[in-house]
Amino acid sequence: MNRNIITYLILLSVTLLSCKPKQNMVYMSNHNMEEEVTQAKFQGLHIQEGDVLLILVSALDELAVKPFNLNTANKVGSESGPGINQYAQPSEYLVNEEGNISFPVLGNVYVKGMTQVQLKQDLESRLKRYLADPMVSINLKNFNVSILGEVKNPGQKESVSQKINVFQALGLAGDMTDFGDRTHVKLIRTGDDGADQVVNIDLTRSDIVSSPYYYMKQNDILYVQPDKNKQVQANSNPNRALTFQIIGALLTAGTLIIALTRR
Repeated sequence: MNRNIITYLILLSVTLLSCKPKQNMVYMSNHNMEEEVTQAKFQGLHIQEGDVLLILVSALDELAVKPFNLNTANKVGSESGPGINQYAQPSEYLVNEEGNISFPVLGNVYVKGMTQVQLKQDLESRLKRYLADPMVSINLKNFNVSILGEVKNPGQKESVSQKINVFQALGLAGDMTDFGDRTHVKLIRTGDDGADQVVNIDLTRSDIVSSPYYYMKQNDILYVQPDKNKQVQANSNPNRALTFQIIGALLTAGTLIIALTRR
């Protein structure tokens, strides 16, 4: 009977050792309350090659402004009157490999690396040669980020808002799975020089909100790598866990049978 007790204790010990609690499951949990956390400032996206810009030019003289919008540039000779530009739609401009957009009348305009505010000011300054009090509105059509790895809904995600932080991006993908490593999230970002950079982000630290990588940029890629337990499971024999379960079940059944037969 003592042998049976020893067997039970061994099985119980193996079970307890295999049930290691997961760590670092809470975002922004590692912090020092005595330190003041500064909020990262959103300074606007920088225009990149391949971006599609939605630009609309408006002014008091609606007839004079028509040549500066692609949607109306070919209708200069058509009938005009009050309110003709009331429902004007922005035109699409693709940023080419040289970083230019081809703008009506102005020709090629270099935009790569500018923020939308900077481009707005630049275009309005150029248009003042032709228009009185021109107003330019600019939006980015293709703001996409990709979230891959240990998230519930991976893939390329489109955001309506251009001001989106790393947690909001993960929310678009349904958040991390329980196997996601929150201490080592990889961010792949294309720099202004066209080279990709890879940085590691620790989402358990509260100072992430002051990081230059807190806000996402267009075409960013977030990769949530699996934690060590998931990596070991993926790299091991897929039948290994099942084998241990069968052995454990057989040992338990054998111990019970021996105990019953000795009573």
